[in-house]
Amino acid sequence: MTRRRSSAPPSPLPQCDGVDAVRVRLPGEGGWGTVGEYLGARLRGAGDGVVEGLFARGRVVGVDGRAVAGDAPFVPGAYVWFHRDLAPEVPVPFGLDVVYRDAHILVADKPHFLATTPRGSHVTQTALARLRRELGVPALSPAHRLDRLTAGLVLFTVRPEERGAYQTLFRDRKVRKVYEAVAPHDPARTFPLTLTSRMEKHRGSLTAVELPGTPNAVTHVTRLAHRGTRALYRLTPETGQTHQLRVHMASLNLPLLGDPLYPEVLPPIPPTDFHRPLQLLARELHFTDPLTGREHHLRSARTLEAWEAYDEWAGRPA
Repeated sequence: MTRRRSSAPPSPLPQCDGVDAVRVRLPGEGGWGTVGEYLGARLRGAGDGVVEGLFARGRVVGVDGRAVAGDAPFVPGAYVWFHRDLAPEVPVPFGLDVVYRDAHILVADKPHFLATTPRGSHVTQTALARLRRELGVPALSPAHRLDRLTAGLVLFTVRPEERGAYQTLFRDRKVRKVYEAVAPHDPARTFPLTLTSRMEKHRGSLTAVELPGTPNAVTHVTRLAHRGTRALYRLTPETGQTHQLRVHMASLNLPLLGDPLYPEVLPPIPPTDFHRPLQLLARELHFTDPLTGREHHLRSARTLEAWEAYDEWAGRPA
């Protein structure tokens, strides 16, 4: 008989600026004598004095919300929580709109340059943190994720206990996602077409690659219109591999405009530079709500600048 692992206790700390406290479970075994020794080893990359400072200011707490001293005995399986000291972030100067909301879900229309969830150097300037702050819904959670550079529709759940039902929709490919993109126009290519390949992205690598083997990425591509050297494309993925649409379009020698990774990795974009967004938009979401049975057909109101403002985009530096 398999023993079911007990769930973690709720955080005794409230969110800070829309961001959850960090939860750490002390391992079941190890040679640490105190909580401070363990956190110091686990967070050794945080910088000199960071962990010590958290304990000195009473910022590490136990399940009862009381401060835990750095020299408190190490108790296998115990939990502690703390809020990290966050570095200042450059505000993303674009609005975050809500296109649908009910008692179960919220669908937001995310701008370019705004990450979906906290990760790396993007924490408070994320769609999740901003929605939690602006709408006062601390339990809001994402059911899926869009890349930071991609704009468009993202589905969030309102109640934690219902998140799994919506995540399952995406896992089981029961959500029809439709994207639009601007890329070069190749009059010699015939559309529509379907791209199928095996795609992998390894930890530590900025880019995904196509490899021999069983296909795990399928994208349908339609050219909607063309103007001069550019075309507007509809991209409908059947699968959800990391960077799938960008890799597949680059494989056609039609890389998306504004893409800093494909077909080649460009120097990092400064965090204050918002002038040339990736021309990829999650335009539509179609699904049947697993809890209410409602049929949803949602559409982003955003535009792709390289198409809507053709001449202005052409005059911008690369």
